[in-house]
Amino acid sequence: MTTATPRTKLTTSAMIASFADPDQRTTPAPFGHALAALAEDRPEIVGLSADLAKYTDMHVFRSAHPDRFFQMGMAEQVLLGAAAGMAEVGLVPFASTYSVFATRRAYDFLCLDIAEPGLNVNVVGGLPGLTTGYGPSHQATEDLAILRGCPNLTIVDPCDSVDIEAAVPALADHDGPTYLRLLRGSVPTVLDEYDYRFELGKAAELRTGRDVLLISTGLMTMRALQAAARLEADHVDVAVLHVPTIKPLDREAIVRAARPDRLVLTCENHTVIGGLGEAVGTSLALGGVSTRFGQIGLPDEFLAAGALPTLHDRYGLSTDAVVARIKAELNDRAPWPADPSPPSA
Repeated sequence: MTTATPRTKLTTSAMIASFADPDQRTTPAPFGHALAALAEDRPEIVGLSADLAKYTDMHVFRSAHPDRFFQMGMAEQVLLGAAAGMAEVGLVPFASTYSVFATRRAYDFLCLDIAEPGLNVNVVGGLPGLTTGYGPSHQATEDLAILRGCPNLTIVDPCDSVDIEAAVPALADHDGPTYLRLLRGSVPTVLDEYDYRFELGKAAELRTGRDVLLISTGLMTMRALQAAARLEADHVDVAVLHVPTIKPLDREAIVRAARPDRLVLTCENHTVIGGLGEAVGTSLALGGVSTRFGQIGLPDEFLAAGALPTLHDRYGLSTDAVVARIKAELNDRAPWPADPSPPSA
C-alpha cells in the first residue's frame, strides 16, 4: 500500500516570501546595492526612509554612506516633505517606504511638495501590488491608479534585478519626480537572457509571436515570459512586450505591436482599475487599433491575507493562472474582466 506524499503546509513566513521560483536565479537587494554604488561618484545623492530601511533595501545604502542617510521615523508626510527640501538645495534624494504609505498616507505631500514644483525626488515604494500576504493594509494594489493622474510624475514598474539596477541611475539623472515600485530582497534575474536594455519611457519587445501579444509590466513580465515558453508545447505562439515605464507610457510601441489578427492581453501586478490595462486600452482606442483585448490583473476588491504563492494562484497572477487565462481566451471561455475563478468547462 502506497501513501500519498503530504502537501507541504505553507507557514506564516510565506506571507512575506519572495515571489521567485525555488530554482530561479536571484540577486540580493539590487536597489540598495545600485544606489550605494551610484552614490560613490555622486555626492549629491542621499537616502531617506520612514523606519523601513531594512525592508526596502535602503539599509545597504545606509551601511555604505551613513552620513548621507536620514531616518525619518514612522512619519511618511515628513519623509516626503524633507526629501522635497533636500531637492530644493540641490541634493538628489531617494526616499523609501512601503507603497501604501507613500501613496495613500502621503499623497498630498508627494503631489504639492514634490510633483507640482517638479523636484528631483525619487520615491521608492516597497510591497507594490500583491507582493505581501499581510492583507489590504500592506498590499498597494491601487498605487498606479492613484499616481498616474499626478502631473509631472514618472512611474517605473521594474520586472527584475536587471531593470532595477539600470533604473536607479536613470531615475537619478531624470529631471523631475519619480516613483519606483520596488522589488526587494532576493529579486529574480530574468532579463539578462534577452536582448534588452532598460530605457526610461520606452517599452521593449522581448519575444515575438503570431497568436497572442502579452503587454506586461513589473513582475508580471517574468510570468508572461514563463507562460509564453510553456505555451510553445501547445503550439501557441506568444509575443511579450515589456513596459517598465508606466508614465510616460510608450504609446507608439504599444500601438505598433498590437495587430487585429492576434489576441492582446495586459499583465500587471495591480488592480484592473486605473493601471497598465486601462492605459493600454485607451492607447489602442485612440490609435484606432481594433483587436480582441483583455486584462490580466488583480480584481477590484480588497484582497485576502495569506501565503503569497496561494494568493497569486487565487487572484490570477501565477504562471499557471496566466497560461489558463490565455487558453480560455483563445477558446472563447474567458471570464470578464478579471475574474480569478477558472472558466467553466
